[in-house]
Amino acid sequence: MRHIISVLMENEPGALSRVVGLFSQRNYNIDSLTVAPTEDQSLSRLTLTTSGDDARIEQITKHLNKIIDVVKLVDLTEGAHIERELMLIKVKAVGAQRAEVKRSVDIFRGSVVDLTANVFTIQLTGTGDKLDAFIAALGDNVVLEVARTGVSGISRGEKTLAL
Repeated sequence: MRHIISVLMENEPGALSRVVGLFSQRNYNIDSLTVAPTEDQSLSRLTLTTSGDDARIEQITKHLNKIIDVVKLVDLTEGAHIERELMLIKVKAVGAQRAEVKRSVDIFRGSVVDLTANVFTIQLTGTGDKLDAFIAALGDNVVLEVARTGVSGISRGEKTLAL
């Protein structure tokens, strides 16, 4: 099962390396990883997705909590949460294809952020499934390049990951 783990950690050199090293040493896989400073510049929020059964996820969280730079962590998939991913996608759009691509962008509530005579660059935000569906709707022959951020997530309601 896929889990989204959000970690509040000290914004120090080597902290991210220790988290990634933990996964590497124990042969765990990171499906996606996002990290950025929080409103408190001394802290960063790291959000990662990984897969495994409950026992494996429990082991991952126990090991993460042992890392000195980790202040607090939560498995977002244990409760109600919101998740989003950003995708920039470059697609070939020539002639009548341009209108079809633009129609797909509108249906998926994306936006064209750059265009040339032959190429659209599109920004799309949503769940991973939505982004995958957009790529499938376009078809393989028009997609030139894809860049995705990985999952960012936050708990619903009043539950927070803060000190």
